[in-house]
Amino acid sequence: MVTLAVTLVLLVLLVLVGSFVRVPYVSLGPGPTVNTLGTVEGKPVVAIDGAPVRATDGNLNLTTVSVTDGLTLFQALGMWFSGRDALQPREEIFPPDQSAEEVRQQDQQQMGGSEDSATVAALRYLQRPVALSVVVDPKGPAAGKLTSGDRVVSVNGRSVSTPDQLRQAVSSSKPGATVTFGVANSSGATRDVPVVLGSRPDEAGKGYLGVTPEFVNADPSLRIDFTVGDIGGPSAGLMLTLAVIDKLGPTDLTGGRFIAGTGTISDDGDVGEIGGITHKTLAAREAGATDFLVPEGNCAEARSDVPDGLRLIKVDTLSDAVTALGDIRAGRDVPRC
Repeated sequence: MVTLAVTLVLLVLLVLVGSFVRVPYVSLGPGPTVNTLGTVEGKPVVAIDGAPVRATDGNLNLTTVSVTDGLTLFQALGMWFSGRDALQPREEIFPPDQSAEEVRQQDQQQMGGSEDSATVAALRYLQRPVALSVVVDPKGPAAGKLTSGDRVVSVNGRSVSTPDQLRQAVSSSKPGATVTFGVANSSGATRDVPVVLGSRPDEAGKGYLGVTPEFVNADPSLRIDFTVGDIGGPSAGLMLTLAVIDKLGPTDLTGGRFIAGTGTISDDGDVGEIGGITHKTLAAREAGATDFLVPEGNCAEARSDVPDGLRLIKVDTLSDAVTALGDIRAGRDVPRC
């Protein structure tokens, strides 16, 4: 009887521990997948006003990874045994010095940056007008002189049109030098703004302005808005860019097919690698995708667990992705992971 009682007590304790004690892990698995050519909550994922928009069909789905927090011991074990989800130390997703809300806000900021880059990358690919703009550090030398959103067209009378040209023009001047920036307004009229440069924090001998240069849409009549729902992070960039090109450009990118993918996007159209690729390919295949655009840096991991019926297509740039979609429509071979 004593042995039975002890066993029952231990069993009850095990059940209580397993059911209520939280473990320092989160579960990662296939997340929601959204057709960027479709709608979310009744709104277009990509809404374009101020320019003719081509009717689209097919799918260009962005993919995500689901994160389940607050796992009990039994929940964690169940997910681990399922083989569908993976466990990861919680601190790798939610750093100890950040709250869950702070992480969520950071993800939303990254998504906003991804949407801005998607807009610029698409416009540049379509050879539509973009302008060189700046974001001003409130503690930098340009604060009070330049304003975030100013469009810089020249430095000391010399034309600049790219972020690299602006950086080079500034860094080639010495700290303490007065540099005159030509700033254009929406009508194209310019004004001169003199700024005394500081010293670069990492290289004291070079001039420092205290701005982040970026490209922005330069067509005042064109407006591109994104609605992706409760999705954060930068990895939807490529698929959002392709959706803009499909709607605003002259060519049907999908041919009615179900294409999914992932990858960050830069203003220059470079596609960057992301995390959780195998969860995303599984989510895409379960949603019906037959082809998946994979950043080149993720190919090795993606090949380790390919869902049946899904073709992995390697892309390194936006041009690679558009070319691959053309090859798919034409029935040609495509670069595979």
